[in-house]
Amino acid sequence: MGIYFGTDGVRGLANRELTPNLAFQLGRAGAYCLAREHQRPTIVIGKDSRLSGDMLESALAAGICSVGADVIRLGVIPTPGVAYLTRHMGAQAGVVISASHNPMEDNGIKFFGSTGFKLPDAMEDEIEEIITSGKELPSPVGKDVGRIKYQHQAGAIYIDYLKKTLGSDLSGLKIVVDCAHGAASHIAPVILKDLGAEVIPLFNHPTGSNINDGCGSTHPEQLMAAVKDHGAHLGIAHDGDADRMLAVDEKGALVDGDRIMVICAIDLFQKEKLPGNRIVVTVMSNLGLHLALKKIGIDVLETKVGDRYVLEKMLETGTIIGGEQSGHVIFSDYNTTGDGIATALQLLKVMTETGKPLSELAAQMELLPQLLVNVRVKSKDGWEVNPGIQAAIEQGKKSLEGRGRILVRPSGTEPLIRVMAEGPEEQELKEIVHGIVDVIKKELD
Repeated sequence: MGIYFGTDGVRGLANRELTPNLAFQLGRAGAYCLAREHQRPTIVIGKDSRLSGDMLESALAAGICSVGADVIRLGVIPTPGVAYLTRHMGAQAGVVISASHNPMEDNGIKFFGSTGFKLPDAMEDEIEEIITSGKELPSPVGKDVGRIKYQHQAGAIYIDYLKKTLGSDLSGLKIVVDCAHGAASHIAPVILKDLGAEVIPLFNHPTGSNINDGCGSTHPEQLMAAVKDHGAHLGIAHDGDADRMLAVDEKGALVDGDRIMVICAIDLFQKEKLPGNRIVVTVMSNLGLHLALKKIGIDVLETKVGDRYVLEKMLETGTIIGGEQSGHVIFSDYNTTGDGIATALQLLKVMTETGKPLSELAAQMELLPQLLVNVRVKSKDGWEVNPGIQAAIEQGKKSLEGRGRILVRPSGTEPLIRVMAEGPEEQELKEIVHGIVDVIKKELD
């Protein structure tokens, strides 16, 4: 991980850490690295609904144009929509301005290559090196300066593509969809209605300052209540840039990314359409997922946390389903990154074809007790070699030996240390996790 790039692009407090000047430099360096072999390259830019997006987009586009590349602005659109449109439009690169599920004050910049895949570490390192070294880049003049164009039909193109991935209609289903006041607001409800569902949209009026505010996949409580109040068949929760999706069953219970992957993987396995009979998950996935899939003969491959590592393992092994418990699920047949709307459609496809309610499908996986606590710290530096923290972790592992597991890791995008424990007894997990949390607070606060 470099100075600017974390596990998911460049992120920070907009106008303080992620400044227009840095966006301009990222535009120049990114365009140079990604499009230097083309005479007149084109780079598409999309963004979520947060207020700082306009400011950063203008600076980023100026930087791209300053090295002779053209920009096509897509407007507010889900992150996976940018990945798809980069390929669909034959662009040399794509850029997303979004901080995903983070508060509106934050923002981020993430690059895609011409194939729609996120950049490898080596390319991010090169972009950083150009910025930090002050390397002189081409600065064309006259007619060779880049131009900015607009694709006003970007959302419609993406909507049409997603509808084709379903292969059936949703007539008779009542669906509540929480758009997090984000990029899904004018896309997800349209798709579901066009496919025949009765749709009750929630949090679909972005103002620039209300994205992820008490709503979306990180705050599903109101969606859970709404599903029961409306007698809906299910609820769908997206995050700010709609690359994630969690579900709520007809009883108001949350169905996380692990259970969604289990439902879809088992369905494809039974149809003999799951290559290699395997899926890819991170070390954060619940042990119940492993047990449910192992029982019927599906292998589970593990990676460290981060969708980029999930995708790397999927490409390496030819796996078509992978993802995270958080609802960031990748169906490689449909997109090159996590796509919350595509994931929702694949889940709905299983429901319509089997005729089973979501609660019954979710019951294929027994959820083992798991506790995750995020500890906000002043700095994450040195946590992994801190004697007090390591002693607390080892003590917890010893307590759970042979019956569960403990995972402690830093967030790649926020000043947080995540402490997770899994085992048979919930009270025991609380004691172990909070013991570790107390030590982290003492040592790093």
